[in-house]
Amino acid sequence: MSDSYQQIEVSAIMPCLNEEETVGRCIEKAFHSFAALGVRGEVVIGDNGSNDRSVEIARSLGARVVHEPRRGYGMALQAAIKEARGRFCIMGDCDDSYDWSAIGPIIEKLREGYDLVMGTRLKGTILPGAMPPLHRFFFFFFLSMTINLFFRTGCSDAYCGMRGFSKDAYDKLGLRSPGMEFAIEMIVKASNKNLSITEIPLTLHVDGRSRPPHLRSFRDGWRTLRLLLMYAPDYLYVIPGAVLFLFGAFAQMVLLRGPVVLHGVYFGVHWLAVGCLCTLLGFQILTLGAFTKAFAMNESFEMRGRIFSWFFKWFSLEIGVVAGAFLIWLGLMADIAILTTWIARSMGELGSTHAVFVATTVIALGVQIIFSSFFLGMLSVGISRNRGPGGEDQ
Repeated sequence: MSDSYQQIEVSAIMPCLNEEETVGRCIEKAFHSFAALGVRGEVVIGDNGSNDRSVEIARSLGARVVHEPRRGYGMALQAAIKEARGRFCIMGDCDDSYDWSAIGPIIEKLREGYDLVMGTRLKGTILPGAMPPLHRFFFFFFLSMTINLFFRTGCSDAYCGMRGFSKDAYDKLGLRSPGMEFAIEMIVKASNKNLSITEIPLTLHVDGRSRPPHLRSFRDGWRTLRLLLMYAPDYLYVIPGAVLFLFGAFAQMVLLRGPVVLHGVYFGVHWLAVGCLCTLLGFQILTLGAFTKAFAMNESFEMRGRIFSWFFKWFSLEIGVVAGAFLIWLGLMADIAILTTWIARSMGELGSTHAVFVATTVIALGVQIIFSSFFLGMLSVGISRNRGPGGEDQ
């Protein structure tokens, strides 16, 4: 490790795309903070293809500029953080909406040993006009609630753009997201790795730009929700898959022997067909969840999924093949018995239509289990390499 890397304590990381109106003020505030706090620091600008005077202004004020041609908030940050020399990094926008002269509390928390120090605007101050109502009441409430439901991060403001982290902690996360969802991926993976996280209140100011912000509410909101679902297989696959499967299985059990009239409502073969469909769809969704979890474990992605993790502790190709073969045998025996009875009755009206539906569904499940087990077997080849002591996911 070089002496310059050791001497620099804090790197101020600012993603930039055509911010000539405000980037200079942010850089000056950051350097002023370093001087006032007695911190040896640097400012690193992650330029994302600016075609105005942003780069020229940044260099003239002593900031280092790292160019990242691949567009995206996350891409610009990743490039700048990679080149940062500080022990700690503080990232924040350079549109002057966050006060770079007030980073002292973030540095104090990092020095105390926290891996990630999140800013929170909800527990701080949002000045009038600094945030559209849609962002305040949808992004904050819905997305932050979803993040805490799925991952229990404890963060009140998951989308806050100003936060600090140690370089060592960042290197453990392996962040990949190219866009605005980069900020969410950081929290999710930090929570999954049980890194120490704390919050400090911040003030959000009206940004100093005369142009619209880069954030696109619905596009970036969807990307965030998509990322959360991808990293929470129990919520994406287990819950909807189990609901469909159990509903379908219940319908088949109730209607196995024939139509049912309940409170004057007739439930016949049409409802049985719906039940069979739900059973197969539910199983398909659960199977896709198992595929996803196996792939994630192979690639060492940070993805929680307690139910799927438990499943992979006892799953083997042989168990799957035997279970599938048993269901196929069971369904075939039922169909043969029904066919034999039909022949014995001189091939008249088939009186066990409902039972045929159920038996056929059981056969279909058996076939799916066998072929899914072979695919899972291929995906699971490298899972053991990604487990830590005791068989836990790393």
